[in-house]
Amino acid sequence: MDRAAKSELVTSLNGVFSKTAVVVVAHYKGLTVADMQKLRAQMKQAGATVKVTKNSLTKIALEGTDVASIQPLMKGPTLIAYSGDPVAAPKVAVDFAKTNDKLVILGGAMGKTSLNAEGVKSLATMPSLDELRAKLVGLVNAPATKLAQLANAPAAKLARVFGAYAKKDEAA
Repeated sequence: MDRAAKSELVTSLNGVFSKTAVVVVAHYKGLTVADMQKLRAQMKQAGATVKVTKNSLTKIALEGTDVASIQPLMKGPTLIAYSGDPVAAPKVAVDFAKTNDKLVILGGAMGKTSLNAEGVKSLATMPSLDELRAKLVGLVNAPATKLAQLANAPAAKLARVFGAYAKKDEAA
């Protein structure tokens, strides 16, 4: 890689680190190419990205960003996974690590907050942004449904009472 390409990579990574919500750092030693392709596909499906870069270039790109706290983790064969959704990258990384023991999560960062491996795993258990939005819409929608049921309930009760009196008169 020549000097210009390295500079371009550092600039693009710096832009990614400035805009991303969460970054996960993991060791990938021993993963096959097929495993890496599977991990990349799962990340892409979740709206996240996986990159394998030189640690020295990544450390340079981290300078001046909110997620600079992950610099000490950049030792050995590391990969970075990042996403705009604070839960997407950790969730996919943790799920993949459960099925493949060669992916070892080292830690990460969410904004200025540094996360250890346990922090990444607990972040992965949280519902995603889309799931939270769906729950919120459900909560907002539920009172309207209950109001409609309550508005219709007195009329239905009156109809049943009138029906009962009509049956009683017919029987008599």
